[in-house]
Amino acid sequence: MMSIAAATWWGSMECRTMSGRAARALVRGDCLAACSHANLSVHPESGFTYVGALILVVVTGIALTAASTYWSTKVRREKEAELLFRGDQICSAIESYYEKAPPGWAKSYPSRLEDLLKDPRYMKVMRHLRRVYKDPMTEDGQWGLVMDGKGGIKGVFSRGKNEPIKIGDFPEGYENFEKAKTYQDWKFVYEPAAKAPAKKKIKER
Repeated sequence: MMSIAAATWWGSMECRTMSGRAARALVRGDCLAACSHANLSVHPESGFTYVGALILVVVTGIALTAASTYWSTKVRREKEAELLFRGDQICSAIESYYEKAPPGWAKSYPSRLEDLLKDPRYMKVMRHLRRVYKDPMTEDGQWGLVMDGKGGIKGVFSRGKNEPIKIGDFPEGYENFEKAKTYQDWKFVYEPAAKAPAKKKIKER
């Protein structure tokens, strides 16, 4: 049986010989229109030619669909890994901000994510995060914020509404993500009252 990769190559070579109208018809899944625009014979006396062309169109369509699905899934998995890394980095920075309050200052959460780049409580430059990462699951990159009720930010979450592909084998401290219905359930929150032993850092992709 022809592999998906071989079928995709074969289909791409055949598509190069088609007219623009035929190619667009193929993308729409209109096999008869594709054959017609490609000037393939559909007369009764040329039945074998028609059947062969129809099989070619169907196989090419299946191969293209399979290839598209594969790459779409691959991209989403890479974004999920990036979301885990970025969310963890921000959460760790919030922990650092909270725990490293200057002498005489009460521990508190940052009022803005930008405060993690340059802690306003210090006279000298004090950084908890090298840059404010964007949410990879949304076009605008804006995070949803988890507030502490006093104007402080204790965590972030993705505003992506899709259902996650990853449903298990999460890094230590994020095991509850297994129950997530959407990416919005992936909340990266620092709770000092429930502080657990230091977890392993997620490596950058």
